Amino acid sequence: MAKSESLTFAGHSLVVEKTNFVDQIRIFCRSGHGGPGSKHFMRTKFNAFAGPDGGDGGRGGHIILKGNSNLWTLLHLRYYKNVLAENGEGGSSNNKTGRFGKDIIIDVPLGTIARDEETGKKEAEILKDGEELIWMPGGRGGLGNSQFKSATNQAPEYAQPGEAGVEGWKVLELKVLADVGLVGFPNAGKSTLLSVITAAKPKIADYAFTTLTPNLGIVEYRDGKSFCIADLPGIIEGAAEGKGLGHRFLRHIERNPVLLFMIPADSSDHKKEFEILLKELEKYNPELLHKQFVIAISKSDMLDEELTKAIEKELPGNIPHVFISSQSQKGLTTLKDLLWKALNSPLQ
Repeated sequence: MAKSESLTFAGHSLVVEKTNFVDQIRIFCRSGHGGPGSKHFMRTKFNAFAGPDGGDGGRGGHIILKGNSNLWTLLHLRYYKNVLAENGEGGSSNNKTGRFGKDIIIDVPLGTIARDEETGKKEAEILKDGEELIWMPGGRGGLGNSQFKSATNQAPEYAQPGEAGVEGWKVLELKVLADVGLVGFPNAGKSTLLSVITAAKPKIADYAFTTLTPNLGIVEYRDGKSFCIADLPGIIEGAAEGKGLGHRFLRHIERNPVLLFMIPADSSDHKKEFEILLKELEKYNPELLHKQFVIAISKSDMLDEELTKAIEKELPGNIPHVFISSQSQKGLTTLKDLLWKALNSPLQ
């Protein structure tokens, strides 16, 4: 039986099923230490002091991030609390370099960001399939004593120790990559729209926070063209301060070049609802206001011409809008045209 968790919305406690979508994990990582250089002197049958021949130590293992387009979540890393790369081996006689420590390659979904937990600094970002980044480099191996031989120092009695690896608590954070992000209050009709215009099958029900994780779908456009759209968990007022699903939702919006604001036709105040959505985006990250916006009035099959005109007067004149109904398919072709145009138009 699937585990569940409780969320509170509008004073009511909701029990919702946990999903296998994990978009943030905390792990302890340590790259390998470099092996020490060797302090060795060659001895032959005819020359007991043939000179230094200590080899270099091997490099410690790297921790590498690799993009994998077949992954959509960080779930596979959930139980890996410690990632420890192998140390390099020490150098040996006859100028033999020690074996390098084995690298650890961590496969992550596209859109993953790696941060240091203590400083919050972004250390790596994976955006392409197959892309590999050395996240935490292994320590360099120490030089053997043969490296220090010179005309004035024929028999160096020292070698370098290997460099230490890098270690610390790290955070891997996934931000969904999609062309269009659906923005709106819970029950604005986002999941229903996604299920109609794509092949995605999001969970749909008549209560808040049906969508707890991003759902992605591909919209087929004209002439074989397509674009990706993400149904994201609904905003509530105060989301930027962490209320509701808070930052867990807003983080994913940062990567969407176009935001589709979904406002239901039966909203009590369309203008105010749009302004609240904008305010939450601005409080979280003011740069979100520089994206391309499109407004869709959902559930508009319940509107007559008079009500449609009244709602239009409430909407900002500088943002394209469309009245749609996922149930009756009303306005969906126009919506696709507006989204495609926004995706291929430079910001004003």
